Amino acid sequence: MELKLTDVTKNFKELTAVDHVSYSFGPGAYGLLGVNGAGKTTLMRMLCTLLRPSAGSIELNGQDIFALDGEYRAKLGYLPQDFGFYPDLTVRDYLLYIASIKGLRPVTARQRSRELVELTGLSKALDRKMKRLSGGMKRRVGIAQALLNDPEILVLDEPTAGLDPGERIRFRNLLSEIARDRLVLLSTHIVSDVEYIAGQILLMKDGQIAASGTVEELTRQMDLGVWRCVVPYRQAEELLRRYKVANIRSAPEGTELRILAERAPVAGAVPEPPTLEDLFLYTFGEEGNKDHDKV
Repeated sequence: MELKLTDVTKNFKELTAVDHVSYSFGPGAYGLLGVNGAGKTTLMRMLCTLLRPSAGSIELNGQDIFALDGEYRAKLGYLPQDFGFYPDLTVRDYLLYIASIKGLRPVTARQRSRELVELTGLSKALDRKMKRLSGGMKRRVGIAQALLNDPEILVLDEPTAGLDPGERIRFRNLLSEIARDRLVLLSTHIVSDVEYIAGQILLMKDGQIAASGTVEELTRQMDLGVWRCVVPYRQAEELLRRYKVANIRSAPEGTELRILAERAPVAGAVPEPPTLEDLFLYTFGEEGNKDHDKV
């Protein structure tokens, strides 16, 4: 299976949200990272045929996805950042309703719903109305509906938003499992989720794919090292002004900092291997530091 983007561009009047993006996806898990406004959601909506590109093409195995129409959407599962639902439907009825829209036969729909309810921990909420669910529970329902048709291509926009740590771990394990023989593309601000799940990382900046590769490949391209040091509080303020600081926390002997710099920022600083969070800060700077969550 190959999902190929060639010079995909999307303009909204004078704004270019996605700018000549070319990339080829195969089976596996891909993480799409970027700050708000980078074009991630617009790109994902085009992959889900909700928006047409202004220019360029998107093809599945050599065929245009918009020409494939329903044949393509039958292979697709999508969880948008905000998914719609009828508030007075119970979880059970909502899942069966979505299954009918996706063309599942009633027997298959009931069986698949039971499997996913168990998988996403919704058993106790089956007869609860959607409007009565917490944000995290609604997110679980969203994950379940995206998986109803056992999709070959799964597109997830902020899938773990609102989930507690235990739920997120369970969901990460699920995605890692299903990505073995299908294409999974997820976008999230929770960088550690992407680092755990995705084999390939795409960094999106100003509507373009700025870089792509494994975490190891991308961090090797950084021309800054990562240093950990503990300094007095007043010195920490000075270092915060001079360097990109990935982490800061209080320690019994002062303030512990994780700093991106060409060389040791202070005497006694210890080099550490870079992480995806370090790469995010390196690529997007303070804008990225404000926009993503650390876990």
